[in-house]
Amino acid sequence: MNTATRVGAFGAGLAIVFAAALGAGRLVGPFDTATAPAAHADMAGDHGTDDHGSEHGSSTTAVTPVGLSATDRGYRLVPDATTVAPTTNARVTFRILGPDGQPVTHFTTAHEKQLHLIVVRRDLSGFQHVHPTMAADGTWSVTVDLSRPGQWRLLADFDPAGVTPGLVLGTDLAVPGRYAPVALPEPAPTTSVGDFTLRTVGNLSPGRSQPVAFTIARTAGGPLALEPYLGAGGHLVVLREGDLAYAHAHASTDPTPVAGGAAALGFQVEAPGPGRYRMFLDFKVAGAVHTAAFTLDAAGATP
Repeated sequence: MNTATRVGAFGAGLAIVFAAALGAGRLVGPFDTATAPAAHADMAGDHGTDDHGSEHGSSTTAVTPVGLSATDRGYRLVPDATTVAPTTNARVTFRILGPDGQPVTHFTTAHEKQLHLIVVRRDLSGFQHVHPTMAADGTWSVTVDLSRPGQWRLLADFDPAGVTPGLVLGTDLAVPGRYAPVALPEPAPTTSVGDFTLRTVGNLSPGRSQPVAFTIARTAGGPLALEPYLGAGGHLVVLREGDLAYAHAHASTDPTPVAGGAAALGFQVEAPGPGRYRMFLDFKVAGAVHTAAFTLDAAGATP
C-alpha cells in the first residue's frame, strides 16, 4: 500500500473509532464494568471503584485538577530523598502515609497494579510510566532513568483499600547538573515511535469529556496486532504544560482493525482546565510496551 493510500486508510479508521468513542461518551453515562468491560475512563480526579474510574458523559462540570499536591484527604506522598544524582538507573523510594501518619500497606488493585507511578521532567520530556514494588513496611521502590538534570515530577496514582475515589499525589525530585530545557513540540496529528507511525484526531475541552482517537501502524506496512495493556487496549496519560495537572484514561473502544494492517483506539478524555497538554499513549505489540507522545491544546486561555 502506498503512503497516500495508507494515510487515507488511517483517516477512515480514525473516523470510525472517533465516532464510536463519541457515541460512548454521549450514550453510556455512568459506566457499568459488569456489562461493558472494554469501555472505561479515569480522568482528572474522578477515581472510583476498583476499576479505577467511571465513564464521563459530555457535561461541562468543573474538574478539580489532581496531582498538584503531595497531600490529599490526609494521605501524603513522602519520598526518601528529594535530590537524586543523575543516572540512568536511579533508585527511587517513597512511602504513602495515611491519615494516622503510618505507611499504608493495603491497596486496591486497579488495572492490574496496586500503584501506578508517572515519572516526568517538568518540561514534559523523559516520560516514564512504571510500577514500583512495595516492601512489607510500606516502602515502594523502582529504578528509573534520571540521567538528565532538572526538576522531575513523581505522580503516584493509587487506591488505598476501602477508600473511594482513589488519589493522585505528586512531588518533585531535583536532579542536579546543567539544566537544558526541551521545548514542547507544537500540536501535530502524526508522530512516530520505534517502527510505528501514529495519527490522532480529536479535541480537548476543559471540563468536558471528549473523544480522542489514535491509529497505530507499522511504518513499513504490514499487519499489527495490539495486545492488552493494563487490562485495556491502550493507556493514555495527559499532562498540562506548566503545572503538570494530571489526567489518564484507558481505551473506551476495543482495537479496531484498519485497512493496511493498522489498528485504531478510542478514548474519552476530560481535560482538567484550559492550556496546552502533552498526551502519552502506551500501547503493547509483541510483548513490548511503546509510548508515543502528542501535543494538544484545550480551548481557553493558558492557565
